[in-house]
Amino acid sequence: MKDLSDFININGCFSEDELYLIMSKFHSKNLDKGKLLLKRGQVADRYYYVSCGALRFVYGEERELTAWVVLPGEFFTEISSFKYQEPTRFNIEAIEETELYYIERKDMEILYRQIPAWQEFGRKIWESMAIRMIDEIIRFQTMTVEERYLEFLQKPGFMQRVSVKQLASYLGITPNALSRIRKNIRK
Repeated sequence: MKDLSDFININGCFSEDELYLIMSKFHSKNLDKGKLLLKRGQVADRYYYVSCGALRFVYGEERELTAWVVLPGEFFTEISSFKYQEPTRFNIEAIEETELYYIERKDMEILYRQIPAWQEFGRKIWESMAIRMIDEIIRFQTMTVEERYLEFLQKPGFMQRVSVKQLASYLGITPNALSRIRKNIRK
């Protein structure tokens, strides 16, 4: 849990007692590769921190689209379901053995009320996530698929975590199109 504690301290300013209270609200969870953390139709009621492993947000039933990938050191939830307490449109699947820490919605609310700095922590987390989402949208709209693929090659460990099919889906192309791009790059 030290990685979670460090993450919280980097993104907030807490006393020892506050950090102890915060950490007491978190629980651990392990997921095997291919297992679902959240299933389409369920309501998200937890925030998660990825200690190791990785997950993907999968949209669609007939044609699966990898909409988002969550890596170690990230704090997340399925926010549209969590905020409005409505069924999620996504499956959240472990793409490798994954260790998570989670906090229940009710405990997040308690911390927001009891520790003012926890509100600042939450704001910083969502500002960072909003920036990442905006960057993803801009890349999708302004870069070629080949350029986006080359960018993924620069992310340490990313390519070892996702299958070709998942990466192709994330890039918005077919696995065959990705194979052609990879072949052209190797030339």
